This record gives sequence, C-alpha cells and structure tokens, in this order.
Amino acid sequence: MTYASSSAPPFGRALCAMITPFTEEGALDVAGARRLATHLVAEGCEGLVLSGTTGESPTTSDAEKAELISAVREAVGERASVVAGVGTADTRHTIALALEAEKAGADGVLLVTPYYSRPPQDAIEAHFLEVADATALPVMLYDIPARTGTRIAPRTMLRLAEHPRIVAVKDCSYDFLGTQQVLAATDLAYYAGCDEHNLALYAVGAAGCVSTVANAAPRHVRAVLDAFDTGDTALAARLQRRLTPLIDAMMAADLPGTVTAKALLASLGLPAGPVRPPLRAADPETTAGLRTAYDHLIADRPLPQGSPPW
Repeated sequence: MTYASSSAPPFGRALCAMITPFTEEGALDVAGARRLATHLVAEGCEGLVLSGTTGESPTTSDAEKAELISAVREAVGERASVVAGVGTADTRHTIALALEAEKAGADGVLLVTPYYSRPPQDAIEAHFLEVADATALPVMLYDIPARTGTRIAPRTMLRLAEHPRIVAVKDCSYDFLGTQQVLAATDLAYYAGCDEHNLALYAVGAAGCVSTVANAAPRHVRAVLDAFDTGDTALAARLQRRLTPLIDAMMAADLPGTVTAKALLASLGLPAGPVRPPLRAADPETTAGLRTAYDHLIADRPLPQGSPPW
C-alpha cells in the first residue's frame, strides 16, 4: 500500500480521537475503554489518541489519564499506536504528564498549545521544545487556536520541525495555505484534526487524520484514505461526501464533538457513559438526529461486512 505522504506515517493513517468512557456514576470506565479500543482497532483504526479534546482531558485527573493509557495499551497491544494527550497550560505539568505517559506505555504524546495565558510565539516554541527535550517519545503538536486562543504560526512550526522528536501535527488551524507551506518545507506528518478536511489535507500530502467521527464510523473514515491510496480519487471523494451528513451532525451542531460522539455511541450500545460537567449530555432530539445521520450512512451502499475493506 502506498501512502499519500512521502514516508510512512509515524502513528498510522486513520487515527481516532477516542472518547473517554465513564460509568453512569461518572468514574473512569476502564473495562469500557478496553472494549471500545478493541472495537475501534478491529474496525480499522490504526491509532488511538487518548485524553485529547474529545477525550475530555480538562476534566480527567492525572491518575485517570495514566490508567487509561495502560488499559488501552493492554487491550490493543501492538496492533495500533497509542498517542496520549498531555498538553496543559503549565509547562512543568505537561512534562510530568509526558513522563507518566511514557511509563504507562504510550507510543507518542499530543501537545496542545498552552491555553488561556496566550503566550507569544517565542514562548510557545520554548514550551514545546522543553517538553520534547524531556521525553523520549515522539511528539505530535496540536494546533487548535479556536480553543487555545493562540495558533502555532507557520514560521514557528518550521523551527519546531528541526527537533528530532517533533514528528507530527494534528491540524485544526483552518489555515489550509499555512498548512501547505509547512508541508512543502518540512517532513512533519500532518494529520487532519477536523473531519471535513480529512480527504482535502490527505490529497496534498498529509499523513492521515485524527478523527472524532471515527468513534462511530471508523470503517467509513478509513475507507476514504484507502480509496485514495489505491488511486481511485473519485471513489475517495464519494466516500467523503457520504460521511458529510454525519460529520455535520457530530461536529457542527453547536455542541462539542465529545457530547455528540458519546450520545451516538450510547445509542449504538458501545461504551460511552456521561460527559463530565461543565459539559452536558445531548438532548433526545439531538441524539435522534445523530442516529438518523448514522443510519443513513450505513444504509447507503454499506461497506462490506464480514471482512474489512482494507
């Protein structure tokens, strides 16, 4: 199989930004996390990103994050990469989480831009370099200015790319030109972090995607990349368009993807549980709309069952 990017992606191509399952009482559901991780990998996910935005990292404790990594690592073994979100607004805390993720069995760490304090570009660069120097794991930077208040400027990304352990970027910048500029000038493996960009970014040389929608439709998300890799770009486009109503329902409903993903997973009988405050559960009408979009996706010339499409 050939990849769209110039070299094999460091964490695979089709990654899921996995939700963190909780029990009905709100505790970490370790058994549920194992079951969901196993299901996602069996359905085609080549990597799982834990404790990111979709994984409710702001409301899980350091101990829960480490326990989640260990549980998922045990469940999937070496069949998929495990990338642990460790980014915080505090450099010292981020380093501590990165070291714990390494001990717990992660294959890499996801570092979000420090939020709230809105550091200038030189401080952002220093933060990432200090964390990358402190861990032996490869690093995926997470550029999501809509949530952090500050983006990683392309010129900063070019300098960060020189660090041997900074190997990838989860791109939610919504700056397609800036992304292409960095792709053209570095070997960074870019991953689309917004599902509507999965195919577009892959077509210009990205490594793959870190998908929230893959929590519910992992086979369909991966099928887009597989079709492109076989050279059937028309099929890839059709498959991406088939996903669009579900992407819209999950990611453009004025609700965080965590809320919509958990509502849909619960309706499918998969581990999810409640969201933690201040997030609130999706209402019945929203949940019904999510399930309708999912059912239409599955009913519209469904992917082959019994054997995976890759």
